[in-house]
Amino acid sequence: MKAYEAALNTGPDSSCGLATAGFRTAKYLTEEWHQHNYAQYHQAFADRDGSERCRHESQRLAAYAAALAQRTQEDSTAKLGQRLQDTHFWKAELQRETEDLSAETDLLAAQKAGRQSASHRGALHPRPRLNRDHKQICEMDWSDKVETYNIDDKCGRYNNQSTNIQFHPSSSKFEESASTPETWAKFSHDNIYRAERERLASINLRLLIDNILHDTAEDLHLQCAAVNEAFAKRCEEMEDAKHKLEHHLKKIQLPLATVRCSRPMGVAGSSGQYLPQPTPLLAAPIGLEQRTVASGRHDWPNLRTRQTLKEIGDQENNIAALKQAIKDKEAPLKVAQTRLYDRSFRPNVELCRDPAQFRLISEVEELTESIESLKQKLLEAEQSLRNLEDTRMSLEKEIAVKSNSIFIDRQKCMAHRTRYPVVLKLAGYQ
Repeated sequence: MKAYEAALNTGPDSSCGLATAGFRTAKYLTEEWHQHNYAQYHQAFADRDGSERCRHESQRLAAYAAALAQRTQEDSTAKLGQRLQDTHFWKAELQRETEDLSAETDLLAAQKAGRQSASHRGALHPRPRLNRDHKQICEMDWSDKVETYNIDDKCGRYNNQSTNIQFHPSSSKFEESASTPETWAKFSHDNIYRAERERLASINLRLLIDNILHDTAEDLHLQCAAVNEAFAKRCEEMEDAKHKLEHHLKKIQLPLATVRCSRPMGVAGSSGQYLPQPTPLLAAPIGLEQRTVASGRHDWPNLRTRQTLKEIGDQENNIAALKQAIKDKEAPLKVAQTRLYDRSFRPNVELCRDPAQFRLISEVEELTESIESLKQKLLEAEQSLRNLEDTRMSLEKEIAVKSNSIFIDRQKCMAHRTRYPVVLKLAGYQ
């Protein structure tokens, strides 16, 4: 009961119903009057104390909520920054491997184009296709990383003053088909590993072909040298046989010449000899060419009223501050929900339950709990304000009653008391 209501005095000492001169019906005793006043004092003090306590709790809660919102947002931004670093690392690795595979495929194609043998072209045929297949896988993974990097970079740039943030209540949840950080990293690692394996196989194939071609060229060179040597030896043998035949021919021709000289029809000459001139032998050397290909005081009623009025003003300011604190939490909540909404569009394996995603969901939950606490405290503050308003009205009513009682006692009763007969008149001397 807010206002103290004294019970009607109906006991043997009551003057109720007595037609006593100078008395009206006595409704309350003096003690009851004092008790009623003390009840008013106590109620005003209790309401002010409760209101003051509510204000301090509200200030502490608002300060805690503001610090919490700032801390959680900074933490979420830091997690996004770490995620950007991880994404950039794998993106760079995939890009490097893609470039290496492309360069190796070009080298393989150049080697294939430089060989004229059909057997060489057949051996090289499946390897460029395998290189292109793994290059395409790395490029698709790299493309997803680029898109995810741009999304996380945009999310990291969101702040409380951003104009493109809004509420997305259904965004604070995990996707059923989301990957984990471990499977996310393993996916890119496996792609790079398989691409490196194919690239090394391609390099080994090129080296093998080069070695085979080099060995073949060496063998051909050796065979050419052996053939040349055989030809030279055969020519020497032929020359030797020729010289021997010429020698024997010479011996046969000498006796015939002697016989002819002895006949009379011929002119004899003692010193005339016809020596055969050897026919010069011409040998042409065989030449070969090679080629190679890298946050009460007690007093009188009017003072208590002023204190109550002051507390009402403070409580109204506190309510306004609580409403502003609730409104101030809307921007951080929009930032967190917008980040979660945008990140839900990450493609394929990039839709990952990473630490940044866990922190953003936790941030939304903490901000929601903080806003609910502020709203609950706002309801308490509004109830405290209503109690203060009721206490103010009760005190003002009591002050009006006391003012009327003082007016009756001083202005009316005391004025009649000034015409009270003197003692001599009362004693009957006058």
